[in-house]
Amino acid sequence: MRLFLLARFATVFGRALIAAMLSYHLFVVTDSYAVLGFLGLVEFLPVIPVSLLAGVVADRMDRRRLLIAAAFAGALGCATLTWVAWYHSDSVMALLLAAFFLAIVVGVSRPAGSALLPNLVPHGIFQNAAVLESCVLQMALITGPVAMGFLVARLGFVGPYALATGCYLVAIGALSFLHSPPVVGERSAISWAAMREGVRFVRHHQPILGSITLDMFAVIFAGATALLPVYAEEILQVGPEGYGLLRAALAVGAFSMALFLMTARPFARPGAALLVAVFLFGIATIVFGLSRSLPLSIAAFVVAGMADQVSVTARTVILQLSTPDALRGRVNAVNFIFIGASNELGDAESGFLASLTTATFSVVAGGFACLGVWGVVLWRLPELCGWRPPEASDASRST
Repeated sequence: MRLFLLARFATVFGRALIAAMLSYHLFVVTDSYAVLGFLGLVEFLPVIPVSLLAGVVADRMDRRRLLIAAAFAGALGCATLTWVAWYHSDSVMALLLAAFFLAIVVGVSRPAGSALLPNLVPHGIFQNAAVLESCVLQMALITGPVAMGFLVARLGFVGPYALATGCYLVAIGALSFLHSPPVVGERSAISWAAMREGVRFVRHHQPILGSITLDMFAVIFAGATALLPVYAEEILQVGPEGYGLLRAALAVGAFSMALFLMTARPFARPGAALLVAVFLFGIATIVFGLSRSLPLSIAAFVVAGMADQVSVTARTVILQLSTPDALRGRVNAVNFIFIGASNELGDAESGFLASLTTATFSVVAGGFACLGVWGVVLWRLPELCGWRPPEASDASRST
């Protein structure tokens, strides 16, 4: 578990550096709102095909080796960005191509990484393990953007990309020593039929479908991350350091909530907790959109991050404890298609709407749309609210 968490921290820290850096780099070079939306679209394009295939591969092959291969590809992509920043820092096409390649890497690694965790701990303490992992990941998401802001201020664009390259190399080292548990149950062939099996499982389990659908549409509408460069440079006028703090505020809230959840009893009704969290996320987004004060903006994002952590934990428990191990790669792939749609399409929606109206209108309208989606899901998918974790069984017990 320690090796797994070290690899996860290094990978997510590097990914957070790159995500924050690419948005800031492109905005500084182009001074365009629309390019931020286009970046989200570029990062979304490979999500569906790559995730579906990666889910089948994660159920067929050694998940640890798959993660090592993805980390190696991530190091290669970050090294390329380091070279671009040094010699061609104003090349928008090179930055977008690198973003597309790294989106493929993320699509490959996500199903395997999520499917591996339930194999490392007993069924009865899975929520505790999921929260512990989330704490580690939130530490990476907090420190990554903050480090990016200070590195850019002192070393220019090259620093964050170079550090991200080193992070992926650390992940390769940790994964190389990790014992790889076998996949439980019959392994599927790599085929379209195997891909459809994961989709069918999600479609026929309302709590899983409801949780990932609610998360997807809430973040598509209420996600304001893509517009943080605009808020930092034009609305709040706080520069790269302030941008790094804003980018980290969500993770600060999520980390603080994760610490609380580590000492709290597991959710008796994770679906109900998810619904409350999404409602608060929408409210916090509206407050952030209207704020003209850096402390208030950070506070709003901290609250949004706390709500998001509850949402992530509840969704993870519903997803992992409802899914047989032999299907976890494919079901997680479907989950990450929804997550990819929410993050990347949300960035695209925010950027394009802001270019047609204003950044403030885009964020505030998105918060109200999130509340509308919350109401529809509460009405149409009532089983989500009442879902309770099943008793441990042979089908769902971890190795």
